[in-house]
Amino acid sequence: MTERNNWEQSVEKTIKRFPERKETFTTSSNIKVDKLYANENTDKYEEKLGYPGSYPYTRGIQPTMYRSRFWTMRQYAGFGSALETNKRFRYLLEQGQTGLSVAFDLPTQIGYDSDDAMAEGEVGKVGVAIDTLHDMEQLLDQIPLDKVSTSMTINAPASVLLCMYIAVGEKQGVSLDKLTGTIQNDILKEYIARGTYIFPPKPSMRLITNIFEFCQLHVPKFNTISISGYHIREAGSTAVQEVAFTIANGMAYVDAALKAGLDIDAFAPRLAFFFNAHNHFFEEVAKFRAARRIWAKIMKEHYKAKDAKSWKMRFHTQTGGSTLTAQQPDNNIVRVTLQALAAVMGGTQSLHTNSRDEALSLPTEDSARIALRTQQIIAHESGVADTIDPFAGSFYVEELTDKIEDEVYKYIDRVNELGGAVKAIEEGFMQREIQHNAYETQKRIEKEDEIIVGLNKFKLDEEVNPDLLKVDEALEQAQKKSVKMTRENRNQEKVNMALINLKKQAKKEDVNLIPYILDAVKQYATIGEICNVLRDEFGEFTGI
Repeated sequence: MTERNNWEQSVEKTIKRFPERKETFTTSSNIKVDKLYANENTDKYEEKLGYPGSYPYTRGIQPTMYRSRFWTMRQYAGFGSALETNKRFRYLLEQGQTGLSVAFDLPTQIGYDSDDAMAEGEVGKVGVAIDTLHDMEQLLDQIPLDKVSTSMTINAPASVLLCMYIAVGEKQGVSLDKLTGTIQNDILKEYIARGTYIFPPKPSMRLITNIFEFCQLHVPKFNTISISGYHIREAGSTAVQEVAFTIANGMAYVDAALKAGLDIDAFAPRLAFFFNAHNHFFEEVAKFRAARRIWAKIMKEHYKAKDAKSWKMRFHTQTGGSTLTAQQPDNNIVRVTLQALAAVMGGTQSLHTNSRDEALSLPTEDSARIALRTQQIIAHESGVADTIDPFAGSFYVEELTDKIEDEVYKYIDRVNELGGAVKAIEEGFMQREIQHNAYETQKRIEKEDEIIVGLNKFKLDEEVNPDLLKVDEALEQAQKKSVKMTRENRNQEKVNMALINLKKQAKKEDVNLIPYILDAVKQYATIGEICNVLRDEFGEFTGI
C-alpha cells in the first residue's frame, strides 16, 4: 500500500471525527481547491516531505490540517487583578477567541506574593497577579474548564500555578482527565534569554519531570511543557538559532525524563513547542516546516520512540514582539498580519497575534480586538486554510527548508559536543551566540542596512500615538488587601502542616512533589509561601 493510500485512509478517519468546514472548497472564481497538491515524483518526496499527518510531518501534523478545524486563536492576556483579567478573557471569548492564554505579572513569575517588598511597583503591571487559589478562582470565574483550553506562560513556579488550575477544575466539578491546556514550564530558556528563574537547574529539572509524571497519570490531556523558542528569538537570535536551541532544550527535557524512569511514549506526546514569527515571510514558513521534520527524526531515530504521536511537533506561535515599533504603531498591524500569515502557512496549531500598541503598553480592548480580527480574516476570508501546505514544491521554500535544517543540525551537534543543553547554558555558549547576533542586527539597523519602516526610514516629524491602557495604581493596594484577607480567613494550622510536609518531601530526591504542592494550594497557601519553602531547600539561582 502506498503512502498516498495511507494518507487518504487517515483523511477519511479524521473527517469522521472532524468534518471539513465546507462540502466543496473553491476560489472566488469558483475554481475547485483540492485538499492536497503533491508531486510524488520529486526527488526523495516521501523521505523529505511525506503527507500531512505522516512522518516526517514536514507538511503538517494533521491529515486535513485547517480544512477541518482552524488553528486555536489563543490571545495572550493578563493585567491588574484576577477580576480585571477575567473580564478581558470573557470579552475575547465573546469575540470568537477559541482558547485562553494567561500572562502573569512579574512577582507571580518569580514566586513572590503581591505584598512582598520585592513586588513593590510591579503588581499587575505586565500580567495578572495570582497569589492564592482565591485569585485563580476569580480569574476563571464563569469559564467552563471542561470546554476551554488554557495556556499559562509560567515557568519557575509552574507547578504551583498548575495545581491552582487543577484545584479550580475540581471546584467546578471537572475531573482531572478532562482538563486541557498547556503550561510553559520551560526553565532552560529562562537561563538563556528571559531571566524569570528561581531555583538552580537541577531542582528545576526535578520539578519539571515531577509534572511530567503527575500529569501522565492524572491529567493526561494537559500539555506538560511548551518548549519555547519565542523568547530566544526575542533576545536577538536568528531563526536557525531559535529552532536549534529550542530543540536542544527539548532533548534535555527528554533526557531528564528518561533518567527519572519515565517511558518516552508515555510523556512525549504531551510535549509542545512555542515559536516566534518574524517578518521574513518565507524564512518563517520554511523554519516551521524544518523544525517539524528535525524533531520527528530525533524522536524516531535518536530516542527510538515507537508511538507516532511522540514524533509530532505541536506548536503555538506568537507574532514577534521585538519587531513592533513605538513609532507609527499602526504599522504594527501590517507586520503582525504578515507574521500571522507565515505561522498559518507554516502549519501552527495555535496562534497569538500581538496588538499594535504593545511596544508602548499593554493592549487596549480595541487593539486586542483588531489583533484577534487579524486571525479571523486570515481564517475566513483569505482562502489560505483551504488546502494543505500550499508552498510545498516551491523551489525556494523547499531549498530554504533544507538549508535551515542543515544549519540547525550544526548547532545541535555543537551543543551535544559541549555535553548537552544544560552544560551549554552553564558555559554561556547559547547566550553568547544570541548576544552576538543581536549586536550585529542592531548595527545593521543603525547603519540603515536593515530598514525598519517608521524607525530608521520613512519617519514622521511628529508621532501620534493611540490611547494607551494604564493599569490603575489602586489595583496594587487592592491586591495586597486581598492577600491579607485570604490569610486571615484560611485555616492556618492546615496551611502550616501542608508547608511542613512539602519541606520534608522536598528533601527526598525520589519523591514527586506535585501532590504536596497541590495540598498546600488547596489550603490557600500563597505562591510566595510555597516558593519560599522550596527556596529554603533548593537555594536560589543567581545567574551564570
